[in-house]
Amino acid sequence: MIIYKTSDEIELMRQAALVVSRTLGKIAEKIGPGVTGNELDALAEDYIRSQGAVPGFKGLYGCPSTVLVSVNEQVVHGLPSDIPFKEGDVVSVDCGAILKEYYGDHAYTFQIGEVEPETKKLLQVTKECLYIGIKEAKLGNRIGDIGFAIQQHAESHGYGVVRDLVGHGLGKKLHENPQVPNYGRRGQGKKIQNGLTIAIEPMINMGTEKVIQLDDNWTIITEDGKPSAHFEHDIAVVDGEPVIMSTFDFVEEALAAKK
Repeated sequence: MIIYKTSDEIELMRQAALVVSRTLGKIAEKIGPGVTGNELDALAEDYIRSQGAVPGFKGLYGCPSTVLVSVNEQVVHGLPSDIPFKEGDVVSVDCGAILKEYYGDHAYTFQIGEVEPETKKLLQVTKECLYIGIKEAKLGNRIGDIGFAIQQHAESHGYGVVRDLVGHGLGKKLHENPQVPNYGRRGQGKKIQNGLTIAIEPMINMGTEKVIQLDDNWTIITEDGKPSAHFEHDIAVVDGEPVIMSTFDFVEEALAAKK
């Protein structure tokens, strides 16, 4: 069952999403060569709690951390560690927060120093996929239209679209119905209605779409060891149109200030 939200609930979800957006902005200020995932994790937890929210991932499904940190060929669900990031890495940071009972869930893939041009292009196209998918989250469309648009754009660049992991509904639970795949057919799936709140999160690989899970039972990596990128926004359908509740503004401002 899909739980459609009222305008008041959407406003609460927007506030939760913005806690995560600001947290990713703090991470953007700190991230760089020599920084570790555990340092980002501690920073994120402290900041989320300072906002009157609680970490959304920590303890959920046994997750040990506030953020999930996925480096290079790690697609998603990488656990933070004491291994320092190095020049040329790409690092997806996925973060969740609960504020007034509602979840925000939001991710950005960062470049560490100078990155190979082909990897930079993967990140650019994956971010484009996110916004192309968001445009399809409107009245009159179906969930399959979102995935179709993302898949077409990614595959037109020769990239693999992960099948085993999908976007999802969002609300008082981190994962609600419907599932929102990053692939699909036009006109398939549930009809999009006002009050729908979903997390759209393209996970796009430079090579094969196939992934495997590591022995830690968390980290997902590409089967061929090539890099992957992941961007995520929280979306509400209001007056027939998609409204982005999260924002990359804090991240982009922090990254611009470091140049």
